[in-house]
Amino acid sequence: MLTFGLFTALGATSVVAEPVVIAALGDSLTHGYGLPQGDGFVPQLSEWLAVEGVEAVVQNAGVSGDTTQGGLARVGWTLGPDVDAMIVALGGNDVLRGIDPSVSKANLSGILDAAEAANVDVLLIGMTAPMNYGADYKAAFDGMYGALSEEYGVALAPDFFEGLRDVAPEDLGAVMQADGIHPNKEGVARIVAVLGPYVAELAEVAE
Repeated sequence: MLTFGLFTALGATSVVAEPVVIAALGDSLTHGYGLPQGDGFVPQLSEWLAVEGVEAVVQNAGVSGDTTQGGLARVGWTLGPDVDAMIVALGGNDVLRGIDPSVSKANLSGILDAAEAANVDVLLIGMTAPMNYGADYKAAFDGMYGALSEEYGVALAPDFFEGLRDVAPEDLGAVMQADGIHPNKEGVARIVAVLGPYVAELAEVAE
């Protein structure tokens, strides 16, 4: 009887689903630059998912200053054996450096190739370029995310900053840090509110 009870307990334990492990590959926006621990993108996203009842562990694979080339260089070790899915949020620093969008696209393609080889589901998060380098640059940069999403059949969140697009220019100080580039705690919360459902869907697909 005791033996039966033991096997029953073990059997019940074995069917408990493990949380989905999601690696968030990105730059300072993912890393949480300039924010206290707990206020950055990954901690706030993790909290959002928990509140929504999504059983997921989000690993912070954001490195401040990283370009798409940097992400490609470290995607191999980011995709550890425990990783079930990956968020890819890169490209902002490519724009700041004026990198040719064709180069950025090739780097992102390499990242998606690595994820495909590892059988890891991906959410690609787009960035948008300003008009500093002209309309052609902006069109090529902005458009590469959708093109890659279609080519690889991965999920796409078109704009990392979508949650802040309705903020009036004179009110940006309430959601951005002093550098005008990185969101503050409130800004991150708005971003997560929009991107959270995309990540929840990624977690569901990756189960």
